[in-house]
Amino acid sequence: MKIKWYGTASLLIESGKTRILVDPYLKEYNKKLPPLPVEEGAGADAAFITHPHLDHFADIGAFLEKGLKKVFVCERGISIARENGIPDGRMIPLSANEKVTVGEITVHTFHSRHCKFDAATVLSVALSPATYLCHFKDGVSLLKGTKRFRIGEEDIFALEFSAEGKKIMVLGSAGMEENTEYPDGADLLVFPYQGRAHMHKYMIPFLHEFAPKAVMIDHFDDAFPPLTHAVKTKKFEATVKKHLPGAKAIVPTEGEWYEV
Repeated sequence: MKIKWYGTASLLIESGKTRILVDPYLKEYNKKLPPLPVEEGAGADAAFITHPHLDHFADIGAFLEKGLKKVFVCERGISIARENGIPDGRMIPLSANEKVTVGEITVHTFHSRHCKFDAATVLSVALSPATYLCHFKDGVSLLKGTKRFRIGEEDIFALEFSAEGKKIMVLGSAGMEENTEYPDGADLLVFPYQGRAHMHKYMIPFLHEFAPKAVMIDHFDDAFPPLTHAVKTKKFEATVKKHLPGAKAIVPTEGEWYEV
């Protein structure tokens, strides 16, 4: 298997002739970021959505228009699509504790949770002059948009992709459901590195819970100014080395393939 990061939480996973798109987002709030190639994403055999928030699901219609075959998303996601005028004819309801096989890849779903923003992160946005001088209109537009993509705790999945004797565990948001027994020892854990003031410390329980052979971060780019910023990743690699000796720490370059 191999994996490509397109920015934010957007991923493409490939095994043999099978490709799966995960959480595609076109980054409309920060045009300085490299664009996600819609044609390449739409050529996937299926898309899987970890949770139907704006930055994981709002742009799925663009890929459906270009020929994306099917989209697996929670029931609420299908309702949200209808409410927002997104075609839902190729959407398939997805539940936790389910296994779905698409071509050469099997996807196992687990209940997950969303990252809870800490006070330091909230205050850094609220007290920053850039919020009001540079990004005020975008901030208002973004907040209005998020209201159209509200979800419940039951609508968030962790996704395990299996093929070729390899496993990739993808967390759409940095949270865990306390009553869920997650599999450990994946060949790669994809961890969203955004939402807390000290993500390298916040990540530690996840490293111990999943005990992967390698960790790749995503969601660390500045996709939603002023609500986000480009997260510094220097301490990420040191944290992985300390808590998972021997595990590889990957800060991906957008648009490059990584072998698992």
